[in-house]
Amino acid sequence: MTTAPRRGEAGGLGRFVVGGFFLVTGGVHLGIVAADPDFYRPFADGALLPFVREGWADIVMARPELYGLLLMAGEIALGVCLLVGGRAARVGWAGVIAFHLLLVLFGWGFLLWVVPALAVLVPLAWRDLSRPQPRRS
Repeated sequence: MTTAPRRGEAGGLGRFVVGGFFLVTGGVHLGIVAADPDFYRPFADGALLPFVREGWADIVMARPELYGLLLMAGEIALGVCLLVGGRAARVGWAGVIAFHLLLVLFGWGFLLWVVPALAVLVPLAWRDLSRPQPRRS
């Protein structure tokens, strides 16, 4: 496992911050599930596509604690991939970017978060993934 990035490693620092952020948001979902899984109910109300609203209501809200924990596990997995670095970081960056793109399915309002987030995430991912990887002996 890698340690915190050294000074001047902007791509590594971005990976470290985004990975940590996803670990924290995974913990937030654990708190939501523990406190009140019904909190997730209105999340898809603004979805543009009927199958997203209906799928959310019929599938996710049938077992919100299960899907909240799966979301938590996914966010933690992406965070860990970013923190580990190397090949795992490719999976982490792809997952984090895909996660944000999929948020748009839940309504136009999510663009207020997704556009600025991707404006930061994509260059960070590009910089991190285009850095030469240290050789392992």
